[in-house]
Amino acid sequence: MNHPAAPGSVSPAEQLRATLDRLLDGLPPKQAAGAVQRLIANYRGATPTDAPILRDRADVVAYAAYRMPATFEAVRSALAAFADVVPEGWVPGSHVDVGGGTGAATWAVTDTWAGVRPVTVLDWAEPALALGREIAAANPELRDAVWQRSRIGAALTIESTDLVTVSYVLNELDEADRATLVDTAAAAARAVVIVEAGTPAGYARIIEARDRLTAAGFRIAAPCPHSAGCPIVPGADWCHFSARVSRSSLHRQVKGGSLAYEDEKFSYVAATRLPVTPAPARVVRRPQIRKGQVLLDLCEADEQLRRTTVTKRHGDLYRAARDADWGDAWPPR
Repeated sequence: MNHPAAPGSVSPAEQLRATLDRLLDGLPPKQAAGAVQRLIANYRGATPTDAPILRDRADVVAYAAYRMPATFEAVRSALAAFADVVPEGWVPGSHVDVGGGTGAATWAVTDTWAGVRPVTVLDWAEPALALGREIAAANPELRDAVWQRSRIGAALTIESTDLVTVSYVLNELDEADRATLVDTAAAAARAVVIVEAGTPAGYARIIEARDRLTAAGFRIAAPCPHSAGCPIVPGADWCHFSARVSRSSLHRQVKGGSLAYEDEKFSYVAATRLPVTPAPARVVRRPQIRKGQVLLDLCEADEQLRRTTVTKRHGDLYRAARDADWGDAWPPR
């Protein structure tokens, strides 16, 4: 449901990349790479922090250039799955991005639903908010966005809104603050989309949030084809997906790689009070294409995980299976 760019116009994804590249022009490459390495180490730490990790403009510019494209692609993928199942014509009239930092999720929302809407970004790091405001100046659909300093914890307040996004934030909070954030979002919003790293720990945080959202009366719109318990046995596996991200020169410098892209693994839940009809099933692993057949691992509406084999004799469905990707709804609508 991503809205196509008008002929001759630039998509939000392209505009974001160009804006980040311009920001890096004034930052020495060694300083940028060093800041990213230090910040990655902090983000991977096991102890939640009650202080902003992004301390100054150099930190924020380096980390925005490194992480915003990946966050954008992951959130955009989650929003696309959500947009596919909402009632026809529904568009969020307002959006609050909690812990949004430099605002990657706000760009993903504008890429999913065209138009200017009230947008508020809440974060505790003033340097991140300042840079987010600067970056957003390049996106006409974010011209009225409000960038507001807010503690993401017990004192969090969210004004009534159509959509709340929370991306890569739960990892920074302790259990009590995670619960407060999810409950506050559920009380304020018609739809909540939460994205975390595609790791066992990230998936566990998503399941924790999912349980709180369903307890609050929300329906699961995506990725699950049902709102019942997840059929994955805890500790045996985890549900996650993948989004392809174009690598910048900073990515290649930090990672020491030469590929023009990398794959961002993420877990997510999209839940809503809207009347949605989730996908009949979801492809939860990369499809295996073999001679004359495609193997699809599916999470299905009857709360089961199953592998289905689609062969040439299935005709159009076989051709659709060959084009199917990890994370897609199945069968295609």
